[in-house]
Amino acid sequence: MKTEHARQVCIEVTAADLPLCCPTPAMSLWNAHPRVAIPVEKLGEARCPYCSTLYKFKGELPHGHH
Repeated sequence: MKTEHARQVCIEVTAADLPLCCPTPAMSLWNAHPRVAIPVEKLGEARCPYCSTLYKFKGELPHGHH
């Protein structure tokens, strides 16, 4: 039996995308999951616990974010 691995997706985000949630409005409805906050600003990257999409922060954090 042939098994296929899920395609790993990486999305770069900027300060304009904060606060960040997954799924994003650009994602397809057919594979939607419950909305979850993605704390990408803490470590510079974070992975969605549902779909494993990796979000990487690019640029400077806006004032008020740590």
